Amino acid sequence: MKRTWQPKNKKHKRKGNNMAEYDISERNVKIQYRVLNKISLLKAIMNPKKFSKTEYFEAVKGVSFEVEKGKILGIVGKNGSGKSTLLRAIAGIFSPDEGEVDLHGHTISLLSIGVGFQNMLTGRENIFLSGMLLGFTKEQIEEKLDEIIEFSELGEFIDRPVKSYSSGMYSKLAFSITAILETEIMLIDEVLSVGDAKFKKKSYAKMKSLIDNKDRTVIIVSHSSETLQKLCDNILWLHDGEIKMLGATNEVLPKYDEFMS
Repeated sequence: MKRTWQPKNKKHKRKGNNMAEYDISERNVKIQYRVLNKISLLKAIMNPKKFSKTEYFEAVKGVSFEVEKGKILGIVGKNGSGKSTLLRAIAGIFSPDEGEVDLHGHTISLLSIGVGFQNMLTGRENIFLSGMLLGFTKEQIEEKLDEIIEFSELGEFIDRPVKSYSSGMYSKLAFSITAILETEIMLIDEVLSVGDAKFKKKSYAKMKSLIDNKDRTVIIVSHSSETLQKLCDNILWLHDGEIKMLGATNEVLPKYDEFMS
């Protein structure tokens, strides 16, 4: 598998009379999981040859697509279709078994419940850890620290271990770090649907401002058709690890909603 990180060597492709610039390119990405059969330990020990065969589940099956600079791509699909797996491959958490992920040298962040935080550390400590993993210096993080804490609305909980956080608090902190530190590519896995109504409204407004005012490229995984309809330029519909449809939001989303109804 090839993962390309060559900075600022940008890919352009003619689109009509203009040259489109791409921030994300995926080519024939395949990802497999090893399947562990439910067998008794005693049987495995007594007859190891019988249980030595390894089975694999192909979660992503040769997926290829590109995202233009500054565009928002939504990814939809039923549970188990490979959405989150694909997002983690783009973020570099998983290495595809085959294919290529090319970010054209851009910085990237992933917002996802259960990814990226150390549960024993406080919220404040995780801000520094996450920021450094995104490539920011301690000084750069300190400059944005108060803004991150204020946006997260965590109050005194910012100095408590994140293992004590609810899923809503966790998502607030994750969103605040990425939104305020501003990487060039944002990957969002369901976190816009978590939290109270007030924070959802605020995070949606912040997301819109980031997209409208910055050359930011975003991929959103969500089960909320309403959110995707409002935010996304295009939709990628994954079904059983393969692309079933890819195109403009107003073309793909109604067909997906009809399929799921």
